[in-house]
Amino acid sequence: MQSQPAPEELMFKLWPWLEANKNRLIGAAVAVVVVTGLYSFLSWRHDQNEINAGEALTQLMVTPPSAAPEQTAGTFAQVANNYAGTAAAQRAQLQAAAVYFSAGRYVDAQTQFQKALAANSTGPLAATAALGVASSLEAQGKLDDAATAYRQVTGQFADSAAAALPAKFALGRIAEQQGKFTEAASYYQEIIHNPLAGTLASEAEFRAMEIKSKLPAAPKPAAAPVTK
Repeated sequence: MQSQPAPEELMFKLWPWLEANKNRLIGAAVAVVVVTGLYSFLSWRHDQNEINAGEALTQLMVTPPSAAPEQTAGTFAQVANNYAGTAAAQRAQLQAAAVYFSAGRYVDAQTQFQKALAANSTGPLAATAALGVASSLEAQGKLDDAATAYRQVTGQFADSAAAALPAKFALGRIAEQQGKFTEAASYYQEIIHNPLAGTLASEAEFRAMEIKSKLPAAPKPAAAPVTK
């Protein structure tokens, strides 16, 4: 069996190649050091940016500006812009949307909700942002667009009861407004039978009973002929 070369012998064989390629090897080593250092720096900056973003949002929530809704919303939106890419930025964007929505500025609210959703379409706050987009459309009276957006919430965020269940209730409400009572009742029944619906199940049950009173009564089956 052939013996393995000793370390000294292996180094002796490699030395000519090392000498010929030493500049390239030095360059590669420097590149590794630079990349490692850059990654560490960016990771530190990211962590520090998250901390700064959280502090800025907390400060704004504790002492909100006593100004008009558009100025308050603008302040939250500015935090979102200054710390883009952080979790606090998405929360600030949602807060800006909520301020606009409460003030009846539904188009502006929709814009802020869409920005929050675009920043992170799969994160824990994405379902809230998507539901906000649909709610803003409904508030503008764009019922068909709102229904489409609500259905996207129930499909994409089916595992988020906090978003999917209100979306289904809204779909029932829109169907009811459009005179589609059977469809509306179907949505309400889904909520009633969901163990996570909570108080929303009671509201859905009430709406389902209201719809039942509007639907024509089913014809009674004909009596069976009497046989002698």
